[in-house]
Amino acid sequence: MLRLALLLCVLCPSLFAAAKPNVLLICVDDLKPLLGCYGDTLVKSPNIDRLAARGVLFEKAFCNQAVCSPSRNALLTGLRPQSLGIYELATNFRKAVPDAVTLPQHFMNNGYRAEGLGKIFHVGHGNVNDTASWSVPHFTPKTISYALKENNPPESTREQALFENKTEAWKLPRGAPTESADVADNRYGDGMIADEAVKRLEAAKQKPDEPFFLAVGFLKPHLPFVAPKKYWDLYDPKSFKLPALQTAPAGAPEFAPSTWGELRQYRDMPEQGPLTQEQSIHLIHGYHAATSYMDAQLGKVLDALDASGLAGNTIIVFWGDHGWHLGDHGMWCKHTNYEQAARIPVLVVAPGIQPARTQALIESCDIYPTLAELAQLPAPPQGDGRSFASVLKDPATTVRDHAIHVYPRGAGLIGRAIRTQRHRLVEWKKPGAAPDTAILELYDYEADPAETKNLAAEQPAVVAVLRQFLVQHPEAKPQIASKPEAAPKKPAPDRGKMFDQRDKDKDGQLTKEEFLLNQPDPDEAPKRFPKFDTDGNGTLSRDEFIKGGKK
Repeated sequence: MLRLALLLCVLCPSLFAAAKPNVLLICVDDLKPLLGCYGDTLVKSPNIDRLAARGVLFEKAFCNQAVCSPSRNALLTGLRPQSLGIYELATNFRKAVPDAVTLPQHFMNNGYRAEGLGKIFHVGHGNVNDTASWSVPHFTPKTISYALKENNPPESTREQALFENKTEAWKLPRGAPTESADVADNRYGDGMIADEAVKRLEAAKQKPDEPFFLAVGFLKPHLPFVAPKKYWDLYDPKSFKLPALQTAPAGAPEFAPSTWGELRQYRDMPEQGPLTQEQSIHLIHGYHAATSYMDAQLGKVLDALDASGLAGNTIIVFWGDHGWHLGDHGMWCKHTNYEQAARIPVLVVAPGIQPARTQALIESCDIYPTLAELAQLPAPPQGDGRSFASVLKDPATTVRDHAIHVYPRGAGLIGRAIRTQRHRLVEWKKPGAAPDTAILELYDYEADPAETKNLAAEQPAVVAVLRQFLVQHPEAKPQIASKPEAAPKKPAPDRGKMFDQRDKDKDGQLTKEEFLLNQPDPDEAPKRFPKFDTDGNGTLSRDEFIKGGKK
């Protein structure tokens, strides 16, 4: 038997090769490490917690920029925002690197079936999905944000915005910032995404010889904080408290904090100034409810993976794209370089890896090369990341002595932040400008974990050490062309032809009844007739109609 086995190894080595591991990548929008597995005692996150118990939890993981699209670009290309020159939502990463091979594309090129569900790449604001990254069309749930009609923006307001050519989604009026509706989980997008992920895992079970790369992107707890009522009912609003610190760090540049314009676009939110205590507590409640709702959807996906029998050979990465200010420093949303916006949850489960917690510093861009190494694929063809596969095997080690992230502000300033185990230094300056033009922030998380004071002026020696880390990195690129390409203008309507279509009796004049025929705005059109009728005879000549009342 031994000789036969040896002979088979020589003649048919593939029979004894380990099957390629599957990959389940879970991406969550706006999720900070406000989770039970990260030590929070109030939030209900049982499914994320049970996933953490199966793998390695990273205590000091950081996004590369605290906003959706640049953060996801870093995950999916391995390139930091300052390498791409993309710091906003509208610019697609392929404008900077047309030939980049994305994370799912790399797996697809190496024999995997790559499928994407929900929010993986940032889509919207002029940006688009990356079709080259998927083996099959990307799945987007067909739903709207709200289950209750009264929470949608008023139709009249939306119509006015459209009339004023404010057709970009972010310029349209938004609805309520929260919703608690007594509906099923799959009334909202995350429930639909979870249902589809279960179907994909069931299909994968039927193809055990075809490894899968399945990316599942949950939408919550991103605003608006909508979730079925049962998840709101998990919490007593009286249990929530506002963070103690309600002001920006003393001595911080006035431009460094966020003005949380994202939240201010929602109904009943102040256009400037602080929230009331009641509003703040309600939003904190909503964030928790939306987190628990998303957690329950993750549970369905994990149950389906376990039921498929494929879990033992599946790498799972759970990743939040950035943190979120939940009232700390008097701020909301993301969009800063501070700890609450930059720190993210990262959990990794992989075959042969023992459960553990680690203090190793990692960045979002490190996940791409790590997954490639764990799956024994070639290294990514581009990227700034470093594989932390060695940390998974020995959580006491690290591959970085610092992490770096960025945020832009104002007239071309880029804040490059160095985060070590103890400190964060932020250097604000224009790309390429002399170092002595920089405005600096320094925070000590051992002495001052709440970031109450900018210590840069008081501790020049620490600043000097941390600036040596910055020297190791190339200058940040300025933002490349940020606006999406303008859609071709529609040709002006042929008003002469329109006149002929309305002139039913062909007498060369339009009565009011003929003028109102098939008007797209029947309530407003009658008001235009007297303006067009410049001679006041009660009918419109061809010339009057074409000029529309203009002389």
